[in-house]
Amino acid sequence: MSIDVTGLERMKTTTVASLSAPGQMGVDYEKRVDFDRLRDYRLKRAQAALEASECGAFLLFDFYNIRYTTQSWVGGALGDKMIRYALLTRGGEPHLWDFGSAVRHHQLHSPWLKQDHNHPGMLGLRGAIAPSVGLMENAVKQIKGLLGDLGLENHPVGIDIVEPPFLFEMERQGLKVVDAQQYMLDAREIKSMDEIMLLNQAAAMVDGVYQDLVEALKPGVRENEIVALAAKKLYEYGSDQVEAINAISGERCNPHPHNFTDRIIRPGDQAFFDIIHSYMGYRTCYYRTFNVGMATDSQRSAYGRAREWMDRAIAAVRPGVGSDEIAQLFPTADELGFTDELSAFGLQFGHGLGLGLHERPIISRLNSFKEPVEIKSGMVFALETYCPASDGFSAARIEEEVVVTDDGPVVITKYPADDLVIANPY
Repeated sequence: MSIDVTGLERMKTTTVASLSAPGQMGVDYEKRVDFDRLRDYRLKRAQAALEASECGAFLLFDFYNIRYTTQSWVGGALGDKMIRYALLTRGGEPHLWDFGSAVRHHQLHSPWLKQDHNHPGMLGLRGAIAPSVGLMENAVKQIKGLLGDLGLENHPVGIDIVEPPFLFEMERQGLKVVDAQQYMLDAREIKSMDEIMLLNQAAAMVDGVYQDLVEALKPGVRENEIVALAAKKLYEYGSDQVEAINAISGERCNPHPHNFTDRIIRPGDQAFFDIIHSYMGYRTCYYRTFNVGMATDSQRSAYGRAREWMDRAIAAVRPGVGSDEIAQLFPTADELGFTDELSAFGLQFGHGLGLGLHERPIISRLNSFKEPVEIKSGMVFALETYCPASDGFSAARIEEEVVVTDDGPVVITKYPADDLVIANPY
């Protein structure tokens, strides 16, 4: 699907300003993030996606889609409770249903949302309030009424994610439900200059965290202490959510467990870390591998291969290339010691970054050969490689975030990774 947003300033991905990380504060003497322009861009992209669909409206429960269309946010604790939702209608302004007093807050501080389009919402807290209470029934009746007022009651309603009882209630009340997530991911795949600046600022924050991490990476420190250090630093920088931090060392490196423990880090350990956080909603996924004090030939060799795979993937990134052409450059599951690509998924792949951690494109041997995606200027995605060492337990993991410009890829993850970094060498 092609989405054209007329009337908006088109992103010039090769300008210095669009790839800068200018800081967190607005100032009068530099052009930085323009939040009015950001809100306008996102809503128009979502509206264009709706117009390109068969739907009369999108009913959105996905937190990222809600933020993209309504420019609203509440604390992460409510992100998985399925009580916030938004309705985007053809020819209409978005409606938002939110938690308790947040509704009044939006009315006071979010003037881009019409006052009467802010509604209190409660559907049951993932079943804690039984559907028999009638909250879902009343919510669907309200949505149907709004659609009827706009003459859209006979059009399909697109939904991104949903609780089964709510879906059943929509069908019981005669609404035809179809998938909206694919359209919303289409809308979100091309980033504006403001989105790129926010993504770059988020990455710059992680650059600084890695400097502190390397200085702290000594024998005796625990994986969880590294996680605590990183989270503290990120919140001090102004992160709005530290979603996850992987800290993996020593014998835990192979196979990759995607977590952290209280393991004590020891001399000569190979250790890798993934820092996933968001700034103004825009996320990082940013791996680095280090050795503690010293490194073996086996560990250096693993790192060298992971870097080689990374470099050739980045070199292939440019507008017009297919995601299958990049996936072809990654090692096969068999080369990594796995029986199939599903078992090896996530070790060698790429994924879009934005308000969500995994947006378009997803680049891997699992899916890209069957349905390749065209790489476009304005995409931002992370590329990840992993190589187990010949010692049987060490491994190297590298990740770079790239912005696709008309002139090729620009890497925005700046902490040095061309060679294996030895933390606090002996």
